[in-house]
Amino acid sequence: MEYGLQLYSVRDITGKEMGRALKEVAAMGYKFVEFAGFFGIPAAEIRAMLDEYGLEVSGTHTGWQEVADNFEATVAYHKAIGNKNIIVPGADLNCQAKIDAFVEMANKFQPMLAAEGIAFGYHNHSHEFHPNADGSMIHAQLELRTNLEFEIDTYWAFNAKVDPIQILERLQNRIRVIHLKDGDEAGHGFALGEGKAPVAAVREKAIEMGIRMVVESETLQPDGLSEVKRCIDYLKTLDA
Repeated sequence: MEYGLQLYSVRDITGKEMGRALKEVAAMGYKFVEFAGFFGIPAAEIRAMLDEYGLEVSGTHTGWQEVADNFEATVAYHKAIGNKNIIVPGADLNCQAKIDAFVEMANKFQPMLAAEGIAFGYHNHSHEFHPNADGSMIHAQLELRTNLEFEIDTYWAFNAKVDPIQILERLQNRIRVIHLKDGDEAGHGFALGEGKAPVAAVREKAIEMGIRMVVESETLQPDGLSEVKRCIDYLKTLDA
C-alpha cells in the first residue's frame, strides 16, 4: 500500500528544514505528501525537493483567503509544484451568515479552480457535524449547497460520533483523499494504532473504495519524525 503524510505532522521542522522533512518521510516509506504551508519557499524549490526524494504532492491545506484574494498567484504556485487538490483546512463557520458567505465563495471559486484542473475541497474537524448555537449545520450545508470535495478526517468524524465508514460510503463520489488519524473519544490525538479510532477498519474501507490515505498525527511525541515513523510502522503491520 502507498500512504501519504500531512506535513503538519512534522511542523516542528518543516518551517526551517523542509528539505530534511521531505527526505526523512520519503525514507520511511511515505509516497506522497500534503503540504500545510510553504514558508516562503519558491515553487520551483518545492518541486525540485519532491523530485529529488521521489515524492508526489497529493494536496495542500490552503486557507480559502489565499484562493479568494490571490487566485492567479495561488493557481500558478500549485500548478508549478504539481498539485491538483486544494483543501481548505477549516474555516470560521459558527453561524448561518458565515456559512452563507463561505458557500458563496466556494461556489464562485470551485468552478474556476476546476477549469484550471484543480479540485477544491474542505477538511472537517468535529464541530462541523454538530449544530451551531443558531442551529445551523455546517457540514450538511456544505454537502447540499456546494460542489466542494471533502477530505474526511476520519478521526474527527469518530470524535464527533459520526461513523467514518458510513460517511465515506455516503460521500464517496466527492472524496479523493482522507486523513487517517488516531485518538481518543475526548479529542486527544495519538499515533496510529495507539488510540481508540477505528484506524484498521477505515484503512480497509479506503482500500476497498480506492481512496488515497494521508496520515496525520499531530502531537509531536517526542517529535514529529518519531511519531510519523510509528504511524507508518503500524500501517506496515496491517499490510503484512
